[in-house]
Amino acid sequence: MSQTDDLPQAAGQKYTAPALEKGLDIIELLSTEGGGLMQTDIARRLNRSVSEIFRMLVVLQARGYVQLDPDSDRYVLTTRLFEVAHRTPMVKRLTTAAAPVMQRLVRGANQSCHLAMISGDSVIVIGQVDSPGNNIMSVRLGATIDLWRASSGRVILAHVAPEVLDEALAHRSADDPRSEAQVRAELAAIRATGHEVMDSFVARGIVNISAPVFDHSGGPVAALTIPYLQRYQETLPFDDCKAMLLDAAAQISRNLGGGARSVQDQRF
Repeated sequence: MSQTDDLPQAAGQKYTAPALEKGLDIIELLSTEGGGLMQTDIARRLNRSVSEIFRMLVVLQARGYVQLDPDSDRYVLTTRLFEVAHRTPMVKRLTTAAAPVMQRLVRGANQSCHLAMISGDSVIVIGQVDSPGNNIMSVRLGATIDLWRASSGRVILAHVAPEVLDEALAHRSADDPRSEAQVRAELAAIRATGHEVMDSFVARGIVNISAPVFDHSGGPVAALTIPYLQRYQETLPFDDCKAMLLDAAAQISRNLGGGARSVQDQRF
């Protein structure tokens, strides 16, 4: 048999791995269901038989990716995927470089902060530190947020190469009421200042302060963000909090061997 005998015969036909696809379908479905799903619900939602879903669930449970709640008979995702993702060299390097800086930032600013990077059409939170205060605003570790509805995504995209931005804009949701020209202008303004201060896209009264993190190549690899919560009798002025965030982002960049625009240039 020649090597070409194993290739798809029809033009455009792709290789398939049905069992793998079923397993991934289950994982992706459960990722959207915080309370989990029963086996019959999974089968119905995926238009699969109960028996084939059962076999997949047995394997996923044995490998530690899902677990069964014995009280509700619902399957839920474990943190296994998140743990595997953190073995990725870049993620591990980023979190290692950022962790002590983020700890100092929250203690000084009395605000929570998170570190996020782009993953496909979303940003994923790979680092999170809560404020030491009693009242906090934080984003869940591992959360994925629409790329265009997150300050983290915007400050990263504002500093990427033109061809990367073009590709991201080409996949922007048609539901976004802003024109491409408007979005490009907003990103240009972020690039000019080096950071973004923007009302939260998801919570009233929260102001995002976000700045990019650069690696040794000079490219943006992540964004550090404070979802600023204004408290009564707040002791640290907003501008001081912003300056601390910018200092922290610059320090993480230096820890990664990357340069950053001077903090003074980014502050105003």
